[in-house]
Amino acid sequence: MAPRRVAVTGLGIVSPLGIGVDENWRRLCAGDSGIGLITRFDTTDFAAKIAGEVKDFDATRWLAKRELRQMDVFIQYAIACAAEAVGQAGLDKEPPVAERYGVYVGAGLGGITTIEATIHSLREKGPRHGISPYFVPALIINLAGGQISIRYGCKGPNMGHVSACATGSHAIGEAARVIAYGEADVMIAGGTESTVTPVSIGGFASARALSTRNDEPQKASRPFTASRDGFVLSEGAALLTLEAWEHAKARGAPILAELVGYGRNADAHHITLPSPDGEGAQRCMRLALGDAGLAPEAIGYINAHGTSTAADSIETKAIRAVFGKHADQGLAVSSTKSMTGHLLGAAGSLEAAISVLALGHGILPPTINLD
Repeated sequence: MAPRRVAVTGLGIVSPLGIGVDENWRRLCAGDSGIGLITRFDTTDFAAKIAGEVKDFDATRWLAKRELRQMDVFIQYAIACAAEAVGQAGLDKEPPVAERYGVYVGAGLGGITTIEATIHSLREKGPRHGISPYFVPALIINLAGGQISIRYGCKGPNMGHVSACATGSHAIGEAARVIAYGEADVMIAGGTESTVTPVSIGGFASARALSTRNDEPQKASRPFTASRDGFVLSEGAALLTLEAWEHAKARGAPILAELVGYGRNADAHHITLPSPDGEGAQRCMRLALGDAGLAPEAIGYINAHGTSTAADSIETKAIRAVFGKHADQGLAVSSTKSMTGHLLGAAGSLEAAISVLALGHGILPPTINLD
């Protein structure tokens, strides 16, 4: 049996730019930055004092108050995104067969907010009173997808992917293959993250990975510029509703895009640094093009990883190696991390959602701070 076509029928976004697809798209097109000084904790002794915090997030829009203590913020973000993605696809009113309805949602670090708060509580109150009975369910990564499946009755494939910055992209790509090969008709897929915490900021700062442009937060994330000095840690989530093309057509669902190719591989070089020649990224892009059956010249836009680190130049090498003259003559490239910061496990799915919006609106979001 030939692989089935895979449609995107819904999007959900929570990011430092706002809550919901429309607000995020409006601010992306305006070239706004979601980066600011950290308000969650005292940064006096921290080298990096800036982050992309999600503002004005009221979880009680989607969850009962009694449910909040059962889940870390990264799960709450995922549930908010699922509500939007499912609603846009019309699946809240017309749910598919439960056994053909799955969820692939991952995170890079998972419930680190809960872990840090519980360590503090443990020290103050001791083990008998300082640890919630919901501690483990609140923080484990697979329960982002698990909680979504419970809410929507999704009894199909369910996994929690963990692959650092590629998490959200992997979740989407693997979910698409589940549909393509007939194991499900509908999948909710993407990544979520809530890591603006003392340990996360301190850990990445200790590795000298973060920007310390603290006096100019909105100019701190500056991918591809000579003056870049590290990435800006951010939080949020983005989920896509993926659906078998014929299934979507049969019920008159809005088709926002078609997912036609996916590649994944390992660089096998270093725990944090890519190979200097970009060989891993080159191979991954070629795998995706091959899966799609497309020549490099068929691609009009790349939403680059572009983290505002030294690796930006390696990504540029990889793009030039794969796309050749087309990289200079017809291929548009931008990094929306210049506005959103780096959402770690949610980065790939956020940028996939942004790419779907760019395709639908015929507008390419910019790289700001490019000078």
